[in-house]
Amino acid sequence: MKTVNDLLVLGNPLLYEISEEVEPHELPLVNEWVRDLHDVMEDIRAKYNFGRAIAAPQLGIMKRLIYMNIDKPMVFINPKITNKSPEMFEVWDDCMCFPNLFVKVLRHKSIEIEYLDENWEKQTALFENDLSELFQHEFDHLKGILCTMRAIDNKSFRWRI
Repeated sequence: MKTVNDLLVLGNPLLYEISEEVEPHELPLVNEWVRDLHDVMEDIRAKYNFGRAIAAPQLGIMKRLIYMNIDKPMVFINPKITNKSPEMFEVWDDCMCFPNLFVKVLRHKSIEIEYLDENWEKQTALFENDLSELFQHEFDHLKGILCTMRAIDNKSFRWRI
């Protein structure tokens, strides 16, 4: 079972790499990866009292895979953002890879996405407000981008107390 100790932390070079698409022949591995993502997210929730989604690269799995669990578990394989609202909003973002740091960033108020589910079926979704911000954060992980790189300015950091 994977734990918070398996999570890559700020400074690990893998966090800055671009992830590869999940290939159809890798679908049998997705369930194992999702179980690992789920276990680590639950461990983060227990230790730090936050965590709604996690991207595979955060565990060193360099694949385009996001796991979200708010009301129900959702798996996003090879997601693409197909539309972004022009309206933006500021938010204090946090990350499991540096759990005590908040970073003020700008995010799109709403996004539309396409992805494959765990059955390799094409799906679409619309996310608004906090879910839009959350998905953009996880999607950035797939591109090797951390919220520290999106800070509004050099004063956009604060410590979790």
